[in-house]
Amino acid sequence: MKQVWICLAATALFGSQTAIGAEIAPADVKFQDMTIEQSLTGVAGNPEEGAKILASRSLGNCLACHAVTPLAKEQFHGDVGPALDGVADRWSATELRAIVVNAKHVFTKETVMPAFYSLDVGVRVREDLVGKTILTAQQVEDVVAYLQTLKETN
Repeated sequence: MKQVWICLAATALFGSQTAIGAEIAPADVKFQDMTIEQSLTGVAGNPEEGAKILASRSLGNCLACHAVTPLAKEQFHGDVGPALDGVADRWSATELRAIVVNAKHVFTKETVMPAFYSLDVGVRVREDLVGKTILTAQQVEDVVAYLQTLKETN
């Protein structure tokens, strides 16, 4: 009987760790109003990595449209989208996650902001990009962690 309890306890422990670290597939992401409450990975985002992704032209390329004062030396900053300075004071982490995953669920369908973690990307997608997301689930969490550091300075 003792061996059964040990086996059940081990299964519960390892099973819960798998669930915590399990990545949510793009098609399984659940929007609740304008938020995504659940982490896409169960792993905390890394703000330093998020800053790199945000500034990377081959990944997020966020600076092509948004200004971010702490990244002023990185590259030219666009003004198509709003400045991201103070964004953590305007949006919660769950709202920011939803915006990064697929801004069309938060704003209008006409927004030019791409869906960074969605397979619903429209028509005429390059063949080599069909079935792929722009960012991984962990990269989304990293970007959200960085955005949460961008508070208004007083």
